[in-house]
Amino acid sequence: MPAIVEVLDLYKDYFLEGHVPVHVLKGLNLSFDEGDFVALMGPSGSGKSTLMNILGCLDRPTSGQYLLGGDDVAHMSDDELSEIRSTYLGFIFQAYNLLPQYTVTENIELPLVYQGVKLDEKTKARCEALAEMVGLGTRLDHRPLQLSGGQQQRVAIARSLVNDPHVILADEPTGNLDSRTSVEIMQMLQELNRSGKTIIMVTHENDIAAWARRVVRLRDGVVESDVRNDEQPITAAAAH
Repeated sequence: MPAIVEVLDLYKDYFLEGHVPVHVLKGLNLSFDEGDFVALMGPSGSGKSTLMNILGCLDRPTSGQYLLGGDDVAHMSDDELSEIRSTYLGFIFQAYNLLPQYTVTENIELPLVYQGVKLDEKTKARCEALAEMVGLGTRLDHRPLQLSGGQQQRVAIARSLVNDPHVILADEPTGNLDSRTSVEIMQMLQELNRSGKTIIMVTHENDIAAWARRVVRLRDGVVESDVRNDEQPITAAAAH
């Protein structure tokens, strides 16, 4: 399969107090095939969060290329990057990032609102269908504080799908969940991957990384290892 995400000789530097350089990514080379499910791992300071921010078009590299669907997005304008975020990428966060005053349906609609899509009965029906898909069809009018952590993450997964993205970026998606709920969320992500979605996930937990097809470990801004998991389906029993 063709690479849908590729970073070539990627560097990212930050500057402390305006002039002291901190080299976070150091000539990173990685590619992710369409339909892959990759877990990014590494100790604190390895560069995985910085890489995810660049992959999500939330930050820019100091130098190097970031190819998304074959297009170099590393040096696009803010408006171009915003368009890519809203149409090409889906995001799932550890803290869910739901708006507490909005219902389940309204939270799922948010990427459409940011994209300027007119909300009508068709878009509402799509959001409700996504809620149904993640098991929240009876909670459409509930607000985040009326939901468990696992249910809130299910809303976040539905929200990540509303624009039918090519790539889903998941940052510690089970970090705030108990082990049983984590398994439920990972089963859902694995099913999305089987349906064709490309997923890139940051995690620090080996049992969560075991659900992915591939595990990339970063250390000191470069790739330390890149290993494919066994292609056999991961079960809840196998994950623990």
